[in-house]
Amino acid sequence: MLDILILGGTVVDGTGRAGFRADVGVKDGKIAEIGRHIGVGAVRTVDARGCCVTPGFLDIHRHADAAVLKPGFGKAELMQGLTTVVNGNCGLSAAPCPAERREALYAYLAPVTGHVPEGLHTESLQAYLAQLRTLPLRVNVGMLAGLGTLRAGVCGYAAQMDEAAKRTLQVRLEEALVSGILGVSLGLGYAPESFFTTQELICALQPVKGSGMPVTVHMRQEGSGVVGALTEMLTVARAIKTPVEISHLKAIGRENWKTAVPEMLGLLDHARQQGLDIGCDVYPYPAGSTQLVHILPPELQSGGAATLTQKLCDPAFRAHARARMETGDDFENIVKLVGWENIVLSSLSRDENRPLTGKSMAEAAALLGKDAYDAAFDLLQSEACGISMIDFITDEQDITAILQAEFSCVISDATYPDTGLWHPRVYGAFARVLERYVRQSRALTLEQAVHKMTGRPAQVLGLTRKGRLAEGMDADVCVFDPETVCERGTYDDPAQYARGMRYVLVNGQLAVDDGEVSGNRSGRVVTRV
Repeated sequence: MLDILILGGTVVDGTGRAGFRADVGVKDGKIAEIGRHIGVGAVRTVDARGCCVTPGFLDIHRHADAAVLKPGFGKAELMQGLTTVVNGNCGLSAAPCPAERREALYAYLAPVTGHVPEGLHTESLQAYLAQLRTLPLRVNVGMLAGLGTLRAGVCGYAAQMDEAAKRTLQVRLEEALVSGILGVSLGLGYAPESFFTTQELICALQPVKGSGMPVTVHMRQEGSGVVGALTEMLTVARAIKTPVEISHLKAIGRENWKTAVPEMLGLLDHARQQGLDIGCDVYPYPAGSTQLVHILPPELQSGGAATLTQKLCDPAFRAHARARMETGDDFENIVKLVGWENIVLSSLSRDENRPLTGKSMAEAAALLGKDAYDAAFDLLQSEACGISMIDFITDEQDITAILQAEFSCVISDATYPDTGLWHPRVYGAFARVLERYVRQSRALTLEQAVHKMTGRPAQVLGLTRKGRLAEGMDADVCVFDPETVCERGTYDDPAQYARGMRYVLVNGQLAVDDGEVSGNRSGRVVTRV
């Protein structure tokens, strides 16, 4: 007797091969059988005629380290077909965090992860994952160790590390590698990792050398210096001899559109042909979302959020920052690349500032009667640098080109600030791929898209029991009509669940039943095996 029998659907198994008509039998949390006519009884039968049956989608790039504790977590994820999410990306993991660094570290992370509650055990990755195992999770959750968090735990947001600190960082990375993490994440565009030289970074990563443990990286630049940043990561990948994933590959700024991405895809393809284990991922939106402090030159962010807040009181510091931002090309100068009109304030915590939520910095400056630079500096100072932004930065043609690359996969890069407007990708990134790039533009076939949301990301992080529909695999399954699945959220009104997932199974239990999130909480903590 099966637990669930899914009848008559078109199985798109996650490998990229053509779909085929078959039934899928589930028992004890596993795929028990796939065949044309499974003649076995089942406790529950699901009619999948006219629908696709696929592996559950995997989002290997999310920032829900703290949000995973919130009561509603998992609903937005399930309604777009996600059954597994991986947090701790961009070097910005919530753990491990020594108690003495907690206030400074979490003030810096808050615009991305939201505030980390006191009750969350983050002193070590082992403690964090152990606590997650006690929670009734709706989806499977995995974790990366952020090198930025590890470095901040050793010496805060100082620009320099002495030899003792470098040794301590390596020891803490070694401890992280045996904690159950799925990989190590880098955030070279953020403090304090932006202070690494290339050789210092290679040195810091020695514990993963030759280990097979994947390293994901938010590169040092994604604007005019993005090709050079990729070249740097190719050097690092060759030195550490372990798989590398370039996170959210993009080229920021109109001057870089349609030129930098093709060049980078060529570099990646060439490196792969030479035997380098490297790939990339992409979110399907022209807008990103991160901390507003990211508009500042990296060297000005030393000391962390509290120190930067104090520096912003100094007219000389402001004048220097403005001069760098008006002319600088040696960092990811978002203001110069896309303009204040494309930088939208998405979360502000103070009552007097909240009416500016959803306004571009250009609009906010006009409403405040200030120059845009002064308005930005004043807001950062007022909010202790805890502001999130949505920035419109990339080109649709580039997104399509990355999606079509053989070695790419889909991510959301979803962030979870405590207030304001979340990016619509929290609610609909994976539904958007099926709607926009499969059904509408036909940039991808259904089989290609499913592979990039299942088999490929599972391969990147070594999740050997997920990402494919095959006998013995975990029974994480989506059943949906490819003609109706769609994203509903917008930038102005993001908090709308995607539509079209009829059934979603997590470890063999119906987490979405007839289009509605059920009461089942069968998610598990996922570790590397």
